[in-house]
Amino acid sequence: MKYYIIAGEASGDLHGANLMKEVYKKDATADIRFWGGDLMQAAGGTLVSHYKERAFMGFFEVLKNLFKVLGFIKFCKKDIASFKPDVIIFIDNSGFNLRVAKWAKEQGFKTNYYISPQVWASRAGRVKDIKRDLDKVFVILPFEKEFYKKYDCEVAFVGHPLIDEIADRTQVSEADFRKEHALSTKKIIALLPGSRKQEITKMLSVMLSLTADFSDYQFVIAGAPSQDFSFYKEIIGNREVAFINNKTYDLLSVSYAALVASGTATLETALFKVPQVVCYKGGYISYQIAKRIITLKFISLVNLILDKEAVKELIQDDFNKQNLKAALINILDDTYREKMFLNYFDLEKQLGGKGASKNVASQIVAALK
Repeated sequence: MKYYIIAGEASGDLHGANLMKEVYKKDATADIRFWGGDLMQAAGGTLVSHYKERAFMGFFEVLKNLFKVLGFIKFCKKDIASFKPDVIIFIDNSGFNLRVAKWAKEQGFKTNYYISPQVWASRAGRVKDIKRDLDKVFVILPFEKEFYKKYDCEVAFVGHPLIDEIADRTQVSEADFRKEHALSTKKIIALLPGSRKQEITKMLSVMLSLTADFSDYQFVIAGAPSQDFSFYKEIIGNREVAFINNKTYDLLSVSYAALVASGTATLETALFKVPQVVCYKGGYISYQIAKRIITLKFISLVNLILDKEAVKELIQDDFNKQNLKAALINILDDTYREKMFLNYFDLEKQLGGKGASKNVASQIVAALK
């Protein structure tokens, strides 16, 4: 069978790679062509376009690069038509994928969506497009199934793929990790400022402003695979901070606390049971637009799933040195940390057990056969 998979960003690349591995187990003759990243490329198949080429963040940034985006969409349609897949699997990346899905359905291709667009966060009217353009939708957050049900749209909850990714990873000892990266014996505060240049630029400097006030701790930046160290170096300057690229899970496994950009990383940090402060600062225009169309009480997945402020969120103007310092002091306090750990355990229970990628691959391959 022929599979065409379209993913964007580092998280989509991770989930896409795990899905591909499971598809290959169930269909030894699978021919996979994909848009993704290094992890998907390592899993096999043919890479069409790397997500680094399409890493535009926010409304203004997308608008500024609109001709590039439209060019990618046009090329994607042409490539699909040439490959003639038995099924197209869209992973997250809704701005791009929903446009391609509409065309693909009209052309008679079988369309599946894994990691559904966040229509529960904004523009719920898109559900009608999803019902029209997708044959099957797989969701990974427990509240999504009920959300779609309100619109008479049947979806399949398959569990969260991060459960598998974290459980199956090769464990690293703290002593070996510290030795390999020449880290001190101080407790580690991990800095996860995101993966796109725009968000890293806006958030990392504020995170680094705390290094002098917390000199008893070792600050370590989790570098994104999509960015070179030279980019981070300009922001770091002469501050006392370590930098580790593309080893976020190893870093979280030995961290005492973390400052984390809003996104999938907040959930990853919680599953590693690391107390965190969630941070977000976007471009002014993008934020003003988002504020008017997003209807959620929270921005972090941890709080959204638990439906309460289990972790502190500092958004836009509230994300400054003074507030971040106060929030970091809190998550270093034993009583505060104990309460957060209890919330984390509840979170993991709600996400279900292992097997998300396996569940999706099984259903897709079975439907084709």
